[in-house]
Amino acid sequence: MPAWTNKDERQYEHIKEGYEKKGMREDKAQEIAARTVNKERREEGRTPNTRTEGTGNPRTRLESRSRDELENRARELGISGAESLSEADLIEAIREQE
Repeated sequence: MPAWTNKDERQYEHIKEGYEKKGMREDKAQEIAARTVNKERREEGRTPNTRTEGTGNPRTRLESRSRDELENRARELGISGAESLSEADLIEAIREQE
């Protein structure tokens, strides 16, 4: 399955440029544009992985997030061995790093 189509690339550039024109930093505009395109690809079923790739809503308590979201957040924070931790230990490790 190809990564991004030409249409995805054009959409990414359009979104990124729009945010940059509003005065947003380039790196933040790139992140938002990429997340938007990737979300649409997931919703359309054009990504090979059906498991969540996100870290969950930051306004949601850690206890309410899925195991995948907790592991992804731990990976972002550089917590090693997250896959072998219990959910409670994983939540505790994330809280110590945040």
